[in-house]
Amino acid sequence: MHLLAINIARVAPLFINESGNKQSVMTGIRKQVIHGSIVVNKLGLLGDEQADLTVHGGLDKALYAYPYEHYEFWRQERERMLKQTAVLTTGLVGENLTTQGLLEKDLWVGDQLRIGSALFEVTEPRAPCFKFSAQMGYAKAAKHMLQSGYTGVYLKVIETGEIEAEQAIILIPGQREMSIAEINDRRLKGRQHDLF
Repeated sequence: MHLLAINIARVAPLFINESGNKQSVMTGIRKQVIHGSIVVNKLGLLGDEQADLTVHGGLDKALYAYPYEHYEFWRQERERMLKQTAVLTTGLVGENLTTQGLLEKDLWVGDQLRIGSALFEVTEPRAPCFKFSAQMGYAKAAKHMLQSGYTGVYLKVIETGEIEAEQAIILIPGQREMSIAEINDRRLKGRQHDLF
């Protein structure tokens, strides 16, 4: 397991087209890859911003981690829905940390991840919103994320530090009472609310 890429963004407008009405919303979903090491503080990565702190950010959702293994699924879905070739780069789904070898099925709430000198705790899977669909370019993207279970996870910062792409991810199991896969399944069936 390792950290493939680190991605950050400043808050910027994103144009949404709903029922023929164009509107602009502020978001930090358009992440860009950064190179070199970056400081991790209690609220996330230095230089990263979130627009709506009611659903992203804060202490319990300081960072968002997403498996690179799911990118092929999104490439196929975008090509199918948009009828055009899709080239995807890390950060596309809005993640701060693009991981490799660490899937939702392997994680439980309370598991910890050591990357570089920082320590993170898994808090819950992502619940996608309309901004994710707009970023992906088609209206059913949020639904496809829920149906697939390819949600990624939010992380709380337990120990601040510095991280860098290509570092190993060390998984430290927690109490293993509630799995990320179980929460995703309950959300799909409408029986699970956000934990934070």
